[in-house]
Amino acid sequence: MTQLVDTKKVWENALVDIELSVSRANFSTWFKGTHVIKIEDGIVYIGVPSQFYKDWLADKHHKTILRALRGISPNTRGVEYVIAREEKKKPKTERKSGRTCMPSSELPLAEHYINRADNLNPRYTFNTYVVGPFNELAFAASQAVIKEPGITYNPLFIYGNTGCGKTHLIQAIGNHLKHLNNSKKIFYTTSERFGTDIVSAIQQNTIQNVKEKYRQYDVLIMDDVQFLSGKDKMQEELFHIFNSLYENNKQIVFSSDRHPSYISDLTDRLRSRFGQGMIIDVTIPDHESRVAILKTKAAHHNFLLTDELSQVIANEVEGNIRDLEGILNRVICQTQLKGSSLDINDIKQIVKNNLRPQKNVSVKDLVERVSRYYDVEDTVIYEKTRKKEVVKPRQIIMYLMRQDFLISYPTIGQKLGGRDHTTVIHSCEKIKRELLDNPSLQREVEEIRAMLK
Repeated sequence: MTQLVDTKKVWENALVDIELSVSRANFSTWFKGTHVIKIEDGIVYIGVPSQFYKDWLADKHHKTILRALRGISPNTRGVEYVIAREEKKKPKTERKSGRTCMPSSELPLAEHYINRADNLNPRYTFNTYVVGPFNELAFAASQAVIKEPGITYNPLFIYGNTGCGKTHLIQAIGNHLKHLNNSKKIFYTTSERFGTDIVSAIQQNTIQNVKEKYRQYDVLIMDDVQFLSGKDKMQEELFHIFNSLYENNKQIVFSSDRHPSYISDLTDRLRSRFGQGMIIDVTIPDHESRVAILKTKAAHHNFLLTDELSQVIANEVEGNIRDLEGILNRVICQTQLKGSSLDINDIKQIVKNNLRPQKNVSVKDLVERVSRYYDVEDTVIYEKTRKKEVVKPRQIIMYLMRQDFLISYPTIGQKLGGRDHTTVIHSCEKIKRELLDNPSLQREVEEIRAMLK
């Protein structure tokens, strides 16, 4: 017998309890868009947006959901997850031809259109953004921003290695705020595009027009600000635009491939402005997150990716999200052309043929990259100097040579200016001890490792 209850109210009350049991990021990701369809004979039927949501909630959050519902109604016997809307039928697979194969379910043309008034890509939304340990804090900060734009975390500065979803996240902020209030003036740009605007304006003597253009926005989102390094005029103009927006409580969002403290040739006043709000990193996705990303993107294309194959791809592709997406697109394409599912060997062959091989890092490369990270000359690493700004990068280089490349202590000493192996041992042990309780150093070493990959 169907229970005559207010299903909306039941689910709202359950969500209050669920929100206290899971992280804010998980709650926003997996419970948004869910609702109770009906309650029948003690079974609560919950509507979910897709098959992936259905599988994830059933696997990861079923006990939490059931406990919350039984707290409201002790008569609840179970929970069933139902896809709320009918899935679109897949188009028939094309026969082999000389044409490029595309994923089977593309977005409608209108959803590909980037509005030149704001430069936002409509594909980048929170609904398609997968949250995991690698980006949970950044996601939580973005949720705080959309609740109180211009007030909480202003500016928001997201940094991390290329291909880890920074652009998706910062554009999702813009798209969400645009959805909430279409009258808000939101603008996404890259620092390179901003630089082009400034250079053109100087050449045409219209710099005041460019300043007024950027100052009119309610939300300014700027990607890849590391490219401002050494460009004094661009930094100066951004500094003044920043001040104008900030003083009027306009939200500012930045992204970079590194922490602003490690962007070389950046003026102190601009570096200080970047640090006024929240600076937070996005790292390379862990294995479970890579599986979740693959499942989400496969579902987006109406492509059934089995658990076994998703695990194989996640194991084989340890790089960034772009690498994962590229391999998945090839898997979809090959499946269409073949007309049947691929096996594990097929997947491994696709990865081998299409993934960029990892370049072996030489000692010279390592020294150059770590030196650049800490903004010191690479030549001083080899010198017999005890300057603090040189000793730390040198010790980290020694630590990485030993830990990541298994180079012997005497060889490390020889390669780095002919130092005694006991000095190398001391340096490696010092960094190892500090990593145990120094989150800042942990983050720096993680970022350097990401750069090396």
